[in-house]
Amino acid sequence: MLGSRLKMAREAAGLSLRDLENAINRLVSAQAIGKYERDEMMPSSSALMALADTLQVSPEYLLRAGDISLVGVDFRRAPDAGAKEEKAVQATVLDHVERYLQLEELLQLPSASSWAAPFDSGAIDTPEQAEAAADALRCQWELGVDPIPDFSEFIEERGIKVIACDLPDNISGSKAMVRREGHADAPVIVINRRHTGERQRFTLAHELAHLVLLPGRLDDEKAADRFAGAFLVPGATLISMAGAHRHGLSFGELVTLKTYFRVSMLTLAVRLRQLGIITAAFYGRLWGQFKRLGFLTPPYDKEPSPLPPEAPRRIERLAMRAVSENALSMSKAAEILRISVRDLDRRLEASGI
Repeated sequence: MLGSRLKMAREAAGLSLRDLENAINRLVSAQAIGKYERDEMMPSSSALMALADTLQVSPEYLLRAGDISLVGVDFRRAPDAGAKEEKAVQATVLDHVERYLQLEELLQLPSASSWAAPFDSGAIDTPEQAEAAADALRCQWELGVDPIPDFSEFIEERGIKVIACDLPDNISGSKAMVRREGHADAPVIVINRRHTGERQRFTLAHELAHLVLLPGRLDDEKAADRFAGAFLVPGATLISMAGAHRHGLSFGELVTLKTYFRVSMLTLAVRLRQLGIITAAFYGRLWGQFKRLGFLTPPYDKEPSPLPPEAPRRIERLAMRAVSENALSMSKAAEILRISVRDLDRRLEASGI
């Protein structure tokens, strides 16, 4: 219905009804826009074009049939993140995922429905059980004990949509299921495009935990954090590389381990302590050193050997594939990617298509 899509696009743009009225030069009133959103009235063609142009969506998108919604949304955020910010994020995610699923359907790809139900991790009553669940999922997915180079790519190949959005710094990410009538639910993880690569990777692993772990009695966030650390830094590998018990580690060795596992120094220090490799006293000294060096201060970008941001590319690859197979016009592909035709043409030339 036009109403729900118009409201979703407006919230994605972070506009109130009055803001949108002003943005379209009062072509129609805020009251009229509210009636459009409640499906009490249809806009004229000129009003529809103005609304679509201002909200940076196509008129066809606003008129497209079919409802889409997010269920089980779980924002990983700071306490000061507001509900208005979260609504805008949800609207942005829904718009992105719908375009993503549209591409998959055009190419008759199964990944929209290939997501397996949460695996039976058993009870998660202790931190050690959360760690064991991470090891079990690595085994089930035949990952071995090596680090995962491109985490967002890895996640997407398992049927989970990964979306990088420009979010407020106090929102790290979210997980949810996208529900559409007549289709299987599609899982999605959102990461903050503004965050460092280290933070993004931990957010991906944390939200993956929320998607796959069966509920337990252990505090959910603590369980998800332990799962994330163990999934990114397998205990057996870290013990093999660092040793079972250490009285100290040089800063250079810590940086080498960070680079190998592709995690933050903070995550690495936590894992060293969780596995009993370092003592509580040495862990405390490390934390104090990290604090003095600015590692604990937003935007958390002072660490040595910074990791590049995660950049989910699958939707772009699918759009290029659809164009090359004549399943999609250049203009439609550009619309789905929210870029200009000229920009898409440059990307196609760079890819050799």
